[in-house]
Amino acid sequence: MDAPKYATLQKVRDGKKTYGVTPRIPGGFIKPDQLIKIAEVAAKYNGTLKITSGQRVAILGLQPEDVDKVWEELGMEPAVLSPYSVKNVEMCPASFCKRAKQNSLRLGMKLEKTLYGAAAPNRTKVGVAGCRNACTSVYSKDIGVIADVDGYMVTVGGSAGFHQRLSDIVTVGLTEDDAFVLVKIILEYYNHHASVGEKMGDFIDRISFTKFQKDVMEIFKKSK
Repeated sequence: MDAPKYATLQKVRDGKKTYGVTPRIPGGFIKPDQLIKIAEVAAKYNGTLKITSGQRVAILGLQPEDVDKVWEELGMEPAVLSPYSVKNVEMCPASFCKRAKQNSLRLGMKLEKTLYGAAAPNRTKVGVAGCRNACTSVYSKDIGVIADVDGYMVTVGGSAGFHQRLSDIVTVGLTEDDAFVLVKIILEYYNHHASVGEKMGDFIDRISFTKFQKDVMEIFKKSK
C-alpha cells in the first residue's frame, strides 16, 4: 500500500505503520464546532490528539487505511501541502493582548491566506507578533514580522531546528501594507536564487546577509 497523502509516518512498531495528520488552523484560531469535529473524528478512528508547537491540532496513531477517511470526514485542508512550501504563519493573539503595539492579527491572517502552500526551496515558517516579546518564537522563523510602536520590523533566516540560527533584521518602521509587500518580495527572492533544499538561513549565509538585505530592499523600494 502506498503511503497515504497529507500524512506523516510515525514510528514503525513490529512492522506496523501508523500515521499522523494535521489540519490547517489559520493562526491557531478555531471555532468550537471545528474543534469538536476534530475530536469526534479522532475518537472514531482511535487517534490521539496532540497540540503542536505550530498552533495546530494533530491526530496521531492512525491506521494507513483510515487516513483518507479521516480527511474526508474532517472536511479541512491539510496544514502542509508540500515539504517545499510555506508551512504556516504562526501569530500571537495581538488584538486580544494588552501588550500589542499593533493589531498584527490582521496582517498575520492576510499573510496566511496569501502564502498558504506557496512554493519554496525548503520548508518555510513565517511568524507574526504584535510586540517585541515576539511570542510564537518569531526570531527563530525563516521570515518574521514584529510590531513596535513605530511600525513593523521584518526579520529573516531564523531557525530553531537541527542547526540553530538567530534571525537577521532586514528593516524596521514599516507600515502594515509595506511589511506585507516586503515579506512577499523576500519569499520571491528566496525562490528565485536559493537552491532546492536550501533553508533560508543557509541561503543567507551563503550569499551574505549584506547582499541579501541590499537586494531585497532595492526591489522593495522600486515597488513603491
